[in-house]
Amino acid sequence: MSAWPKPVLAEVSRHLEAAYPFEGCGVILREEGTGALRIRPLRNAAGNPRQAYAFAPEEWLSVCMEADARAERVVCVFHSHVDAPATFSREDALRAAPEGYPLLPKVSYLVGSIHCGSVHYVSEYEWCAGNFVSRTG
Repeated sequence: MSAWPKPVLAEVSRHLEAAYPFEGCGVILREEGTGALRIRPLRNAAGNPRQAYAFAPEEWLSVCMEADARAERVVCVFHSHVDAPATFSREDALRAAPEGYPLLPKVSYLVGSIHCGSVHYVSEYEWCAGNFVSRTG
């Protein structure tokens, strides 16, 4: 399991469960100075939302503008795998680091395994030495 505070994981899980049977997605932001965390659910704009997730460009721009205005930064991207394990898939890695370099450096990735509408397990991954590795064991 992830080291995020339980209320954060609970809010992330609620969003992922509400998106079922599609993959849910969003980001966790941290306020500079206070360290306060904020969950920002996003709409899954992928062509096949049951097997992938994607942020709509206009929604991602909105998140970036909000974060700038609130002195926050994205610290984690989260999404679910529908009826599948909470592993960082090859597709996840290709989207997060398409040229072999992370698009969002110093940002971790939470993956929630959701079965029958319920999150069963959450794993966290981070970029390390040229690859995404499990932070959760």
